[in-house]
Amino acid sequence: MAVSWKMDVGINHAPAYQVSGRPFASGGVDATTATKVSFPYVTRWVYIVNRTGEDVRVGFSELGVEGTNYFIVSRKNNDTRHSSARLEVKVSDLWLSGSGLVDVCAGLTSIPRDRTSMGDGLPSWSGSAGVG
Repeated sequence: MAVSWKMDVGINHAPAYQVSGRPFASGGVDATTATKVSFPYVTRWVYIVNRTGEDVRVGFSELGVEGTNYFIVSRKNNDTRHSSARLEVKVSDLWLSGSGLVDVCAGLTSIPRDRTSMGDGLPSWSGSAGVG
């Protein structure tokens, strides 16, 4: 008997996003130049904290943070660290640039990172509209 209905868990597998994420933290990332943070699994959400006096650009590809497809997490102001909101995004890589001390926290799904492959074999959204 064939099991043609059985499919592997992929990027659009809703149950993977309905449960709490596996914890991921990377503190003290030096992102003075374009720096990639790679996640072992696809994220359910990410959170970025900027701990320096410089703005940090956050994007989803190297071309994005070096071009115009990024958003900014503002610089530290006195003793106040600035952070992003909790971003509900499914990514396997995140790019940072412009700050020497950034913390990244994420909730991971059980979806393997290669499930975000965009055809060139690279696990990212690079080349997508708005990403760069």
